[in-house]
Amino acid sequence: MRIVIAAMVGSLILVGCATTTQQQEPQIQRISAEELDKLMPQPAPFITYDELVRLSKAGTSADEIIAKIKESNSRYELTPSKALELSKQGVDAKVLDYIYSSREQALRDGFAEEINKREKEKVIEQEKLRREYQWRYRNDMYWGPGWGPYWRGYYGPRWGW
Repeated sequence: MRIVIAAMVGSLILVGCATTTQQQEPQIQRISAEELDKLMPQPAPFITYDELVRLSKAGTSADEIIAKIKESNSRYELTPSKALELSKQGVDAKVLDYIYSSREQALRDGFAEEINKREKEKVIEQEKLRREYQWRYRNDMYWGPGWGPYWRGYYGPRWGW
């Protein structure tokens, strides 16, 4: 009876030691519409479109208008139809080009920050998996886990076991 129990316990231990780990496939995380809205910089015009038209009609130069936009940190959601309308109302093309290019730059910066954040998370996860793998597969029959091959003799594990 003892032999049968010992054989069963031994086989359970061997089965537990013989299981292999499966490597996980890399997963692509998709961004939902809500997350995308959070990532994208929201337009917050402190200088309204009407003020842009008023400044342009008052004879303010394009460089001065751009400087005011930069100072107020205004962002605009400039559609082609809105750009055409502003152009017809007298807003200089240089101002409209700046508004469009600053919006595009803000979008690129937002996506770059998100990519960098995800890359850092990925590196941390890979480092965690690497440490787990190293811990799992380093053991010494005489001293137990943690001593590694440095304490093994030239001809294999120690003869104490």
